[in-house]
Amino acid sequence: MKLKIKKNDTVRIIAGNDKGKEGRVIEINPDKLRLVVEGVNVRKRHMRPTQMRPEGSILEREMSIHYSNVQLVEASVTK
Repeated sequence: MKLKIKKNDTVRIIAGNDKGKEGRVIEINPDKLRLVVEGVNVRKRHMRPTQMRPEGSILEREMSIHYSNVQLVEASVTK
């Protein structure tokens, strides 16, 4: 299935915990019909201690969201 949403398009979330938020598409996985949207579906990832971070750390990163839960607001103008 060919997706109508491309990278750098602006989308609105229409279902889920982040319903109503808007963001820019960062990454697309067309095989699984999933998108990563900037500032949406943010989860915390706990990192174990390393030499660079002896105390370890907690990183916040965007996780993917299904294609059916987003609506295209503005298409990017890339050529």
